[in-house]
Amino acid sequence: MNNTLHILNGDATLPGFTEAGIPGDTMVWREVLSEGPLNKNVASAAFWQLRSDWICQTFGETPEGYHDGMIVPLEKLSAPYEEINLWFEFDLHCQVNLLGTMMMLNQQTNLSSPEVYLVSPAEFPGLENFSGIGELNGEQLDYLYDNIRVQLGEYDFTLAAEAWQLYVIGDAGKLKAWLTDTPFWGNMPNLKPAMEAHVKRLEFDADGLNYVHQKLLGIYQSGAHSKAEIYPSFWQTEKIYGLGDSQLDMYLQTLIDKKLIDL
Repeated sequence: MNNTLHILNGDATLPGFTEAGIPGDTMVWREVLSEGPLNKNVASAAFWQLRSDWICQTFGETPEGYHDGMIVPLEKLSAPYEEINLWFEFDLHCQVNLLGTMMMLNQQTNLSSPEVYLVSPAEFPGLENFSGIGELNGEQLDYLYDNIRVQLGEYDFTLAAEAWQLYVIGDAGKLKAWLTDTPFWGNMPNLKPAMEAHVKRLEFDADGLNYVHQKLLGIYQSGAHSKAEIYPSFWQTEKIYGLGDSQLDMYLQTLIDKKLIDL
């Protein structure tokens, strides 16, 4: 076993990472904690059962597939690594997965704490419309590793625990107050804009629509009547959410159910 573990947010990063040749073991975090039900204790069996049930029901995954893809890799977190590198992007999807990972590390590695580092780019030199590390090649990932990797300290883990708790509660007012009252973001500057974007998902209008619903409805009303047209239009201005096709489909389904759009 290597003494270093790299946790990658999603399979898209794996090819580039393999190409980069950065030493260490890898683990892919295959979850969308930004959607669906959560409870506070990430290290509990109940948490992962809740997630498995929801993922299988929502995305047509099998319990076996979820277990092999997500639960089995988690075993690596209890191995005695000396260093763990977290590769998570700036968007809400990735930041919530990052919080979940940090909570897991906090609850699992208390005995001999590894050094934990974060690689979380919000931009990349020379790439105008950077949308995530999944689009980078080995050389570009090497660059990030050498230039923007930061070690997470106690303050960062405290911040993450506060954010996670508020995220799970899902109260817009409490989250807003926390965002206002937090003067310093430590080594996690991407957390604030992601949580600000989430506040807009917690606020609903008279029709029961949040910001994401309203944005999709606006795109539809401006003439984009197919998913193939709607997705890119949404991503163009709302990449902060990190929503993929299957997640956007959930929001579109709500609009269809309310008979506001017809796809």
